[in-house]
Amino acid sequence: MGFIEDIENGQKKKTLPKFKVGDTVKVFSKIVEGGKERVQGFEGIVLKRTGGSVRENFTVRKIVQGIGVERTFPVHSPKVERIELLRAGKVRRAKLNYLRKRIGSRATKVDEMAMTMGEQESAAAPAQ
Repeated sequence: MGFIEDIENGQKKKTLPKFKVGDTVKVFSKIVEGGKERVQGFEGIVLKRTGGSVRENFTVRKIVQGIGVERTFPVHSPKVERIELLRAGKVRRAKLNYLRKRIGSRATKVDEMAMTMGEQESAAAPAQ
């Protein structure tokens, strides 16, 4: 392997929940305000996943007071404390951009996929 791959592998998180586009996740990110650090949750539907390896990002969308809010997180960022899988969605697209045009409760509706017991246990595992 090359020098760059060695550095990237050192930055990868060891355990991550298996989540995909269409899943509802809660992302806990570290926020620094002044000298204090706190953890803030952001819950929504995963619209897309881009990149690969250490450079992988995912976008989460939620509705706040009738307005769509999207936030993009790097998967392996040290600012992302953990990712919890809340619901597994069943979609047939790699990017869910069509949800941006929807209004109200229809904007958060994605078919739900039944999870087996093994998937529920692995989804509950904390991300390091």
